[in-house]
Amino acid sequence: MSNYKIIVIGASAGGVEALTKVAQTLPPDFPAAIFVTLHIPAHGTSVLPTILSRAGKLKAIHPKDKQIIEPGKIYVAPPNYHLLIKPGYITLACGPKENGHRPGIDPLFRTAARAYGSRVIGVILSGSLDDGTAGLMAIKLQGGVAVVQNPKEAMFSGMPTSAVENVDVDYIMPLSEIPSLLTELVNQPVSKHGEPMSDEMKIEADMAELEINAVHKHERPGKPSGFGCPGCGGVLWEFEEDNLLRFRCRIGHAYSSGTLLSEQSEALEEALWIALRALEESSALTARLADKARDRQHFKSAERFDEQSQDAQKRANVIREALLNDPQGKLSNPLDGNGQVEKA
Repeated sequence: MSNYKIIVIGASAGGVEALTKVAQTLPPDFPAAIFVTLHIPAHGTSVLPTILSRAGKLKAIHPKDKQIIEPGKIYVAPPNYHLLIKPGYITLACGPKENGHRPGIDPLFRTAARAYGSRVIGVILSGSLDDGTAGLMAIKLQGGVAVVQNPKEAMFSGMPTSAVENVDVDYIMPLSEIPSLLTELVNQPVSKHGEPMSDEMKIEADMAELEINAVHKHERPGKPSGFGCPGCGGVLWEFEEDNLLRFRCRIGHAYSSGTLLSEQSEALEEALWIALRALEESSALTARLADKARDRQHFKSAERFDEQSQDAQKRANVIREALLNDPQGKLSNPLDGNGQVEKA
């Protein structure tokens, strides 16, 4: 039987510290390739390969498109590109964002599961919200192994908690024990094989590259949800896997339920600020018109403009109060501190 050859790791907030601790204790003769997606700004500069190379004994790099996979290296997703795995090589794709991110964790995990099946080990580390949960589920369905940092010790527990609650996780480990576990797992023979990858999951994997057949395919996973895509405004299709509710639009933007709620709330806050600005400007303009009308002794017109100004100001005050009385940022982030949807 073949040994495991692929390890995929997803992290977000608090992830640099967690990834550094993992890299520090991996042996120099580590026999598997490691792929890392960390949420970073699309137009930022990533120094994570330098950090990981200095921390441990394995070389970490930003791979090039179509680069051949080699064991004993750490491949880090570069800014603004999904890191995708093909049999034997790497693809970098500037495809649609998933859960609001590019690079996204789910595309990495999903393509690894498609290419290497039961030879994949998926690892979820510290992070907010729930990117990586759907990808980890794909790995499990293909017979791979799921490892999650113990949410109680994670700097940000949203991603680990979501994975534990939605996926049949094999190992929930303290961060300090994950490197030794990975070393043990990559030297074990593959003992199980998963189900054949469904057509729906293949379509999702292809969407990360905007593959033309996937985009144009008439039959799409799920059903129309009635919700609009925050990324492009198109219709979102919704589908469930083992009670995990997810959404994807025609051109590939994908959201978990938690991420979609967060995106909608950010859009709501933005709309409120726009409305506040418009009402303040309307109030100021009509007040100015009232003054000019009085200067010309057009008192009825002045009275009408005064009423319009006061009405706009009253409505602006309502919106201002809604924004100011949001001390915990619930308009833009209706989730608790662990990245979970709060229960009523």
